[in-house]
Amino acid sequence: MTNAYDPTGLKDAFKDDFYIGAALSADQISGREPNAMALVKKHFNSITPENVLKWEEVHPEPDRYNFEVPDQYVAFGQKHGMHIIGHTLVWHYQTPGWVFRDASGRRLSREALLERMKDHIFTVMRRYRGRIHGWDVVNESVMSDGSFRKSGWFEIIGEDYVEKAFEFAREADPRAELYYNEYDYEHRPKCEGVIRLVRNLQQKGIRVDGVGIQGHWFLDFPRIEEIEAYVLALSELKTKLMITELDIGVLPFIHLDSQVADISSFDAETRAKLNPYPDGLPDAVQKDQAKRYGDLFSLFRKHRDKFSRVTFWGVHDGQSWRSYLPITGRTEYPMLFDRRCLPKPAFDAVVKAAKVEN
Repeated sequence: MTNAYDPTGLKDAFKDDFYIGAALSADQISGREPNAMALVKKHFNSITPENVLKWEEVHPEPDRYNFEVPDQYVAFGQKHGMHIIGHTLVWHYQTPGWVFRDASGRRLSREALLERMKDHIFTVMRRYRGRIHGWDVVNESVMSDGSFRKSGWFEIIGEDYVEKAFEFAREADPRAELYYNEYDYEHRPKCEGVIRLVRNLQQKGIRVDGVGIQGHWFLDFPRIEEIEAYVLALSELKTKLMITELDIGVLPFIHLDSQVADISSFDAETRAKLNPYPDGLPDAVQKDQAKRYGDLFSLFRKHRDKFSRVTFWGVHDGQSWRSYLPITGRTEYPMLFDRRCLPKPAFDAVVKAAKVEN
């Protein structure tokens, strides 16, 4: 595979700026996508597990853990000298319902849920102590209005569940970096809510090593100026900042009353609007996406003193969650590499951004 600008890869293009990461799927980790893993070895020096360390995958039943694929994930990262991330320990989504209930189906007490959280964090983190370098400890606990999400964690434990999660994680692996991860910072109350949350932890003496900015963005939203504004606001926390889940969607956004729908459930006209590129991405859209990626990486490099890592949420277009959420059956193109693992114009734009002095 050739590269028009930098034959040594993305990680080398940005070696003086920040880690370049990718989220790996179970199929990739297990060796079923050799072409994708060749890209990972060439272009990335940090890895994140897309799903295999989320609670429902790694701890699906009270007395059962699935460590086979996570073990392979960590071994791959170690073999290739990568910065290895664990994702994620405490989240409202992809957490089994049994976590919040006892054997008879009754809601757990605060003390029982805290013990369950601690046991999970200790079991997972201590298995990889000294090998996984940083963890997304708590994911998405703040709503658009800046209030706490009314998750099972919040409703049973209270708002100090975040504090407890960081305390347990620090005890489980004192040397690992611990992060808070969130999305949609362009909602000012939400950004302020995250800042308030992290400052509260800091004031209590609880160290937060980094704040993640997810980056599930679009061609024209949010504006670069908005992103820069909340990067500057978050930087006042004096922690590392990371772009943790970067992808640029090209399909129309739709808000659903339900969590997910299938494209076949819409009429023909709506299907054509919601899935406009089933057979390939037009050159004009490729160009727009390349410009967007180039502009973003110019921004990241402008503030490289604040960022420690930029991680893409996937390796290639065929892997992306955006083809099945919130609508299944669509064909998305959000990554730098296409479904054949070939670089797109967006790839060239990103590498070019690395060469511009700023």
